[in-house]
Order: sequence, then structure tokens, then C-alpha cells
Amino acid sequence: SLLQETTYRPNMRSKFLAGMLFCLLASLVAAQTEEEQPEAAADPEAEPEPMFGTLDYILLAAIGAAAIWWLFFRDSEGDKIPEYEIKPMVVRETSTVEKGFLAKMRKTGRRLVVFYGSQTGTAEEFAGRLAKEGARYGLKGIVADPEEENMEDLQQLTELDSELGPCLAVFMLATYGEGDPTDNAVEFNEKLTNDGMDLNGMKFAVFGLGNKTYEHFNKMGKFADLKLEELGAKRVHILGVGDDDANLEDDFITWKEAFWASVCQEFNIEASSEEFNTRQYEHKVLEDGDFKPEKVYTGEVARLRSYVTQRPPFDVKNPYMAPIKINNNIHNEGSGRHCLHIEVDVEGSRIRYDAGDHVAVYPTNNLELVDKLASLMDINMEQVFTMTNVDEDSSKKHPFPCPTTYRTALSHYVEITALPRTHILKELANYTSDPAEKAKLDEMSSTTPEGKALYQTWVVDDVRHITHILEDLPSCKPPIDHVLELLPRLQPRFYSIASSAKVHPTSVHICGVVVEYQTPTGRVNKGVATTWLQEKIPTGEGEEMVCPKVPVYVRRSQFRLPNRPQTPVIMIGPGTGLAPFRGFIQERAWQKSQGKPVGPTVLYFGCRNKSEDYIYQDELEDWEKDGLLTLHTAFSRDQEEKRYVTHCLRETGTAVWDLLDQGAHLYVCGDAKMMAKDVRNIIGEICREFGKMSETEAETFVKKLESQKRYSADVWS
Repeated sequence: SLLQETTYRPNMRSKFLAGMLFCLLASLVAAQTEEEQPEAAADPEAEPEPMFGTLDYILLAAIGAAAIWWLFFRDSEGDKIPEYEIKPMVVRETSTVEKGFLAKMRKTGRRLVVFYGSQTGTAEEFAGRLAKEGARYGLKGIVADPEEENMEDLQQLTELDSELGPCLAVFMLATYGEGDPTDNAVEFNEKLTNDGMDLNGMKFAVFGLGNKTYEHFNKMGKFADLKLEELGAKRVHILGVGDDDANLEDDFITWKEAFWASVCQEFNIEASSEEFNTRQYEHKVLEDGDFKPEKVYTGEVARLRSYVTQRPPFDVKNPYMAPIKINNNIHNEGSGRHCLHIEVDVEGSRIRYDAGDHVAVYPTNNLELVDKLASLMDINMEQVFTMTNVDEDSSKKHPFPCPTTYRTALSHYVEITALPRTHILKELANYTSDPAEKAKLDEMSSTTPEGKALYQTWVVDDVRHITHILEDLPSCKPPIDHVLELLPRLQPRFYSIASSAKVHPTSVHICGVVVEYQTPTGRVNKGVATTWLQEKIPTGEGEEMVCPKVPVYVRRSQFRLPNRPQTPVIMIGPGTGLAPFRGFIQERAWQKSQGKPVGPTVLYFGCRNKSEDYIYQDELEDWEKDGLLTLHTAFSRDQEEKRYVTHCLRETGTAVWDLLDQGAHLYVCGDAKMMAKDVRNIIGEICREFGKMSETEAETFVKKLESQKRYSADVWS
């Protein structure tokens, strides 16, 4: 205990009684004195008599002794009041080795650990598949989240070699944003950067997940691969670089096959010929009496009933149910598209944000599509079930919150519109009775050139998701539990916040175009989140307003205004790429209203038609009239020749260079595949032409801007 008993002191009752006794004595003395005073006055010359007699003194002495005994020497167990002294609690230090991945490996005899840095769940999925596949080679592995582990324990991995045999660490690392680690790999990245670990002799391999449309393609994977070797680790297989802009699944499978060949050679092992079970979860239907209705998940991300009993702080595992106060279409008639302007209320949530941050929204799958998929699989949607990991030592006990119903799982927990990867097609083939349909699935899941080409055209180009596949291959009848196991987890959708907390401290603004398009097969595919949000319209007015609620949280970003308001900023954001810049300009306007000196604020904005999809037009033009904003616009379809923001950028090259030379910060938001690359190339041209630089000097200059956070991009593909 923190409180330890030490000594005893006289209690308050003892002191009170002693005090009362002395007061009584004093009163008696005073009374006797008053009685004797008149007699003295009557005969002043008479010899005064003593105030107390001998008997009085004896009596007073006895009373005083009793009081002293009562006050200082009497001890009764019932009267003791302990005095407490705060002493530090002794806590036994527990090494992470006793509870982390090393302990699991030692306990289970496994020699393979696969770490994942994942933002959307793909790297985690790949890690699980690789760890399970290791059983073919006598290397069944465990999957570990670096955020939940002490990664310095990697230094002790080689100590298990003598107990278990040679061990291996594999890293599945996605690159997020502009060359950043994923949220769960930030601390691991810092440990690698600090050069503090000694990994001498540790065997490793790295597979990176990235997208070539981004400037810093697979930066995290490349960095980890290089750094692990520098820290003394031994590379067992070459770095794998998956490209999500092409065929990430194909890249992974190709790397994986070569990886196992290298591992077999390094560890002197070979694949088993035994049949390999790929199932990871055991499915159980729950009947009445097998579960408590109040313990059934209804869509919560993690904690049961968290959407009803809300408790801050709110984050990825505990989103806030935010009321939507405003939901408008800010495109004009004739656009043919719907652009959402949504304001979600965060008052009282303790959620804070800065201009440039992202708001994450957890969507619900389209209910018509959910019903169609359920019909194809002929299931009772209200059936309660659970799925439990067959690996008792796994830290991930369920694929999603369980127990739940099939309706909830299909609506809230799995991506039913994601294009299925080839390993899913391979599993679906096992449940297909028609020989031609089965052969088609088998071919697409193979690594032959013909199989890859068929997968590209039939799945990727035709944009077929699981429902389309079951519709087009009617003899394919997979069980619902296997489909739920195979499909990836439904992920939150991120939007650049379109407001400034200085102006709107209790609301977060979202701007996004509703995704809807026709596929080559004639079907209409719809965006999961934007289609769902489109219907979330508040009703009524004033106190009677009913606001639909959506699960949200805010994720911090490095996309930030300069610290000094007088620093010039150049913003390039066509279409909904304007969103974060609306927040930036709101903040600069607020700073100006506070009497702060605000530097040049330049915006390049573009859209299709000025009369149809020029979003926030009135606000932008008002800021321009107030002298806060320098506005350059391009409307691609308002003239015969297409005109984009990149044309405006070239035409104002002199002004752009002058601002960069003055220390301006440059920001790009929007399409990564074309626009962001074009902008970077044009900035290089401007440096060469107006900064009088060589091509090499211009490239070095732009990279320096990026490293100084003076060239920032918030882009998507």
C-alpha cells in the first residue's frame, strides 16, 4: 500500500475532555475569588486569608495529575488514530521481453515474426498471410503491430536462435502521404532514425507498399531496408516494392514466392507437401441463450456501446458521434455532379484541430448492396455469430468486433466494394461448381501472364467487386463466414478539413464530390462514404432541428501554415483540392482582423465551368476584394482549349519565383497522378528560368524546399 502506519498521537477527544476539566477548575477558582472579595473590602486592614486551603491544593493536584495522565499517558486501542506517511509503492519492473513478441515466440516455438505498418489494412493483411504461410516451411509466424511492441526488443531476437533455431523478422511497411510512416509505425521509424539499436546478426526482409503516383514512392520500405542493414542486421531477401497504382497484389505474390526460396536456402529448409489450411478464424452461429443481446456489437469500432456512451478522448478506436448541422450541394445546376459541403458539430467533445488537419469518417456500406449480397449468399441477416482466431496465441482474436449479426458485419465491418485480390479469387474457386467458372477464377489467381491479364481486364478494368463476381459466376457459392474472413476491414475515409478552428472552433467542415460512375459492364458504382453522407441531411429548425450523427475523429497533419503570418504562401488546389486552403485563408483573414501583418496569400484554383462547379466562389472573391487574397482561376471547359491551374502557374512564373525567393511556403492539394506531378515539374522550370539555375540546381532547390517544409503536398490518387 502507498499508505503505511507509523506512530500514534493523542486523539482529539482526549484533548477536548482535558480542556473542559481545566475550564471547570478555572471557573471554581474564579467563583471562590469573587466570594472572598467583598469580605476584603469590608475590612481592608484585616490579615488576608489564603485563597485555597490545604485540602483545596491536594484536590487540585489530584485533578491536575489525572488530566496529565488522560492527556499524555492514556492509550486505548479504540481511541488510536493512525498517522499515515506516504511512501513510494514498490513496483516490480516487468521487461517487455516477458510480454512482447519475444515472449510469444518463446512460448509457441515460432521463429518468424512479421511486423506491419498499415494505414488502410493492406499491409496488415499481407503480414497475416505471410505469417500463416510460414507453416508450410516449418516457420509458422506471429504477426505484430510495432505500435504495441517495444521495438528495441529486436536487439534480443538473436538470443532465441540458440533456443528455437534461427529466427527471422519481416517488415510489411506502407508509406503514407508524402513519404511518411503509417500512424502505427511512427515510433519504430523514430527508433530507426536515432541509430540507437544494435541489430548485429538479426535476419530480416522488408516488403514496402506504396504508389508510384506519389513523389516519395515506398520511402518507408526503402528507408527501413537500408537502416536495418546499417544497424547490423542481415538481409535474407531483397527489398520488395509494391505499387498500388499498378497491381499491388501481383507485386506481393511475386516477391513472396522469391522470398520463400531465399528463406529455404538461408535456413536450409523446404516446403512441406502436406495440405495447407488457409482459414484463420473459426465460425460459430449463436442461438438464443448462447449470447446476451446487450453484448452484441451493432457497428462500434472497438468498445461495445461506444456510440451510445461516449467518452473522450476520441480517436481511431473511439470516434465521436458528431451531429451534421449543415449538408448542402455547392455545385450549381448543370454540373451533373453533387459536391458536399458538410459541417459537423464537435462542441463539447474536446476535439481540437488546426487548419490542414484531416477529419476521418467511418461510413456504412450501401444498404441495397448489402441486401443484394446477402440474397446471393442466401443468409439470414439477423443471425448472431462470432468468429474466433484459430491461433490462440494471436493478439487479434476476431477479424472485427464479435459477436454481431451478418447484417452488421456486411454493413459496418468489411469492404464489400473493394476489388478482390487474387488470393480471394483462389479461395472462391473452391466453392465454384461450374468447371468453366472455376477455371476462370483459377486462371486469374495464377501468376501466369495470361492470368494476370485476365485479372486486369475482368476485375480491375471492369471494376468488379464481390457482389458482381457472385452475380456473374452463379455457381460460385462461398459460405458467408469465409467471405467475411477474406474481405478487408472497412476503413474510415479521410477528408482535408475545409475550415479554421480560429473561425469555427466548434465545427469541422468537409468538402467532397459524391463518387458515382458507370462501369464497362453497365453497372453503376457508388462511393461508400460520399453516397452515405449525401443522405445525412438535418431536418427541422432551431431547437426542433434533428441532426443525423456520424462517427468521426481528427487526425493531425504536417500540412500547416507558416508560424509567421507575414510569410508568403502559394496554394495550388483545383476542385475539392481547395478544401484545406479554405481553412488556410479563413485563418489568414482572422489574423488580419486581429491586427497582425499578413503576407501575400496566393491561390491557384481550377474547375470545369465557372457557372457550374466554382465552389466557394463568393467567399474567394470577397477575400480578393478585401485585399487578402491574390486569386488565379482556370476553367478547363469554358473555352475550346482545355485550361488548367498549371497554365496559370506557368504564366505567373516571375511572381512565383519572387515569392519563393522571399521565403514563401508552397502547398499543393488534389490529384497525385497528374496535377501534383505537373506542378512539381513547373516549379522546377520556374527555378531554372527565373532563378537562373541548372537542372540539377533546380532539383536540389525543390528538394530543399520539401525538407524545410516549404513545399508541402496533400494529395490522393
